[in-house]
Amino acid sequence: MNNTTDAVTSWDGIYAARAAATDPRPNVRLTETVADLPPGEALELGCGEGGDTLWLARRGWRVTAVDLSAVAVERLTALAGSYGLGGRVTAERHDLGTSFPEGPEGGFDLVTAHYLHTPYELDRAAVLRRAAHALRPGGRLLVVDHGSTAPWSWNQDPDIRFPSPREVAEGLALDPADWTVERADAPRRTATGPDGTTAEVTDHVLIVVRRAS
Repeated sequence: MNNTTDAVTSWDGIYAARAAATDPRPNVRLTETVADLPPGEALELGCGEGGDTLWLARRGWRVTAVDLSAVAVERLTALAGSYGLGGRVTAERHDLGTSFPEGPEGGFDLVTAHYLHTPYELDRAAVLRRAAHALRPGGRLLVVDHGSTAPWSWNQDPDIRFPSPREVAEGLALDPADWTVERADAPRRTATGPDGTTAEVTDHVLIVVRRAS
């Protein structure tokens, strides 16, 4: 199998092996960033079980949610419909290394990418650069990465290095005349793992804003 086939098989298997979520939780870095923003057009890269997408839709956002896993996409479509949010949520399967969702005319107001990490080959900087270009003037790109290893993380390599938010921003190679870094920090929080255990973890948070023309 090639890299894409391996990745699809793996992520489909991960979601299929567990019961479909009925009320997935949103990520705290999303809620703290977006709570005071007026609703508009949003794009979520790597929607997973859909906690962020549903949280946004409930607040009036129109959300395009994408994931590599068809299982995740199908489950989110069904879940959004069950909550009466089908008109605000469009879930699509994309291999972001080869395809990218079409945005609304004028661009997205918000693009989010939480923990867009994978053991498979992906030019993540190119994906996030394209996401920044998909923003309308004044729109925000929110990137949240792992800044530490949790006890339940799939990668327990003790020598793993987590690039700082500033390093991620530099890797996007965006023209500072058109984009500005609004936030780049490493807050800590108490996280809960799949088995219910808790641990203190570090998030790397980057917010890039496309300047108004």
